[in-house]
Amino acid sequence: MGANVSSPEQRFQVTNFRSRKPWTPQPEIYPFNVNSPRIVEIKNMNQWKSRLNALNDTNRLLVIEFTAKWCGPCKSLEPELEELAAKYTDAEFVKIDVDVLMSVWMEYNLNTLPAIVFMKRGREVDRVVGVKVDEVERKLHKYTQSFF
Repeated sequence: MGANVSSPEQRFQVTNFRSRKPWTPQPEIYPFNVNSPRIVEIKNMNQWKSRLNALNDTNRLLVIEFTAKWCGPCKSLEPELEELAAKYTDAEFVKIDVDVLMSVWMEYNLNTLPAIVFMKRGREVDRVVGVKVDEVERKLHKYTQSFF
């Protein structure tokens, strides 16, 4: 009837807590690759404009993830987007930190994070706000298959 103990010898074992190593803080470990080669992090306005202009004349889908370092839901969405970026290689994925490029976030009239904006030929075709992975994948499938 001992709680969580498998043998009588283990029930009466005494643990010396003083001999343990002192606790030291560990760096924060994320379950995803921060510097993903599949999702390009846009770090300044020039980089954003050149990426946007390069895709204006193509039929390639641009998937813009608006995120922030302090946003918990954004962090939970990140590994899912990594998988989708690996699956939908014909789309281009970029990530914009709203604290770094607030003007781009405001240009799209967004007020909730995370937000995913889908663009084709220089114009917005759709968006998903919140952690809705199934909806993001449906829209990815839809817009990577279309040729408008």
